[in-house]
Amino acid sequence: MTDQKTRIESDLLGPAEVPADAYYGVHSLRAVQNFPITGVPIGHYEDLVNGLAYVKAASARANHQLGLLSAERASAIEIACQRICDGELHDQFVIDLIQGGAGTSSNMNANEVVANLGLEIMGHEKGEYGFLHPNDHVNLGQSTNDAYPTALRVGLYLGSSRLLNALAYLEDAFNQKAAEFQDYIKLGRTQMQEAVPMTLGQEFKAFAIMLAEDERLLRHTMTLLTEVNLGGTAIGTGLNAHPKFAETAVAELAHLSGVPVECAHNLVEATQDVGALVQYSSVLKRIAVKLSKIAHDLRLLSSGPQAGLADITLPPVQAGSSIMPGKVNPVIPEMVNQVAYAVIGNDVTVTMAAEAGQLQLNAFEPVMAKGLFESVHQLTAAAVTLADKTVRGIGANRENLMRKVTQSVGLATALVPFIGYERATHVAKEARATGKDVPTVAIELGYLSRAEVDDILAHPDRLVSNQPLESSETREPGMDTSSLPVIKVNN
Repeated sequence: MTDQKTRIESDLLGPAEVPADAYYGVHSLRAVQNFPITGVPIGHYEDLVNGLAYVKAASARANHQLGLLSAERASAIEIACQRICDGELHDQFVIDLIQGGAGTSSNMNANEVVANLGLEIMGHEKGEYGFLHPNDHVNLGQSTNDAYPTALRVGLYLGSSRLLNALAYLEDAFNQKAAEFQDYIKLGRTQMQEAVPMTLGQEFKAFAIMLAEDERLLRHTMTLLTEVNLGGTAIGTGLNAHPKFAETAVAELAHLSGVPVECAHNLVEATQDVGALVQYSSVLKRIAVKLSKIAHDLRLLSSGPQAGLADITLPPVQAGSSIMPGKVNPVIPEMVNQVAYAVIGNDVTVTMAAEAGQLQLNAFEPVMAKGLFESVHQLTAAAVTLADKTVRGIGANRENLMRKVTQSVGLATALVPFIGYERATHVAKEARATGKDVPTVAIELGYLSRAEVDDILAHPDRLVSNQPLESSETREPGMDTSSLPVIKVNN
């Protein structure tokens, strides 16, 4: 038994007791009771909450400009939304991320929190909806079917800006290592077998360029999120909204959020089509796959440390075993791999949910939102953590790298320009058969002198391509993310 105070609110099903201090109302209460699924509320993802708040503030401004909402009510709504965007009351967004109703519960959760906070701003008590109503005023000119998808896209855009910066942060870490290791000659490997010499700098530069490519692709794909259907109301026809509401509200939304949203050309199409979310999810999957590949490579390159490749050393961050003293595991790259697997799974979920939409609405955007916000959040955190906990502390085993180059038959390929293909083949065959290193065999066969071998090995550019470590800078002047909070990865 508790003595918690309550207030009575009513909905279609009748009256219900809502905690007196709650800013949410009866519709949110019903949804909390109906959807005890993941245990993760929408308030866990600040970008989704802020997206909802921006939509409500922009709508209030538009309705006031169109003469549909008084200055007092519009002001109270806007101030409430600003406070939410400043971080207040996110714990009042209590609906589970997975919910039926195409996001209606999330939209009503936002309507009720904004209304009750607005009532306090106006000097009234929570639940006194005659002064400021969740539906009649906060939701004026909107439906869940346009407000929720619009908030989802705005929130994803905001989160993606941080992901962009996190990827750039990791890219810069790899670039620094590429410069540090630019003269460290080593063996390249293909199909898990020794190939030809390269530099460790080239290997790390490739990682940086892989990330730069995905930054560019993500930046492009984010533009797909800027087409919104706000003002389309239930199915895109704009029923119950002012004829100028859509263009006015979207313009205000762009101004308030800083996201360059624009009104969809056809609101009926935009209300049912989630193709942008499918493509966006596929880009997140691509980023995850790239990060996972890099993480696998770091684990392989650091394997050992005595009996593995041991090309590089990863910084130790924790003890690796409860039974083996001194064992240190590559736990940060392993974490990145697991994030990638989760993102790939989320992409499958988004794909299936998008395919399942019927007629004028896709009812499954809540599970898409769950997957997409999880993916963005986890990729951002993983990229920053990988940079800080692993990449910046990587060391190179230079002597070991060079020893493997001279001992491997892969070096014979690099000697082709000096002794020709047939002789190089003879050297490789003899080295493999006798266990001698390639330089020794080349000297014994009379193909090269000791002075010539020493001269070749002393100049790494004669063994590897002289391709410069060009800049991987790809950030476009049209999108400056420098002021966005890169390292913020926790809610």
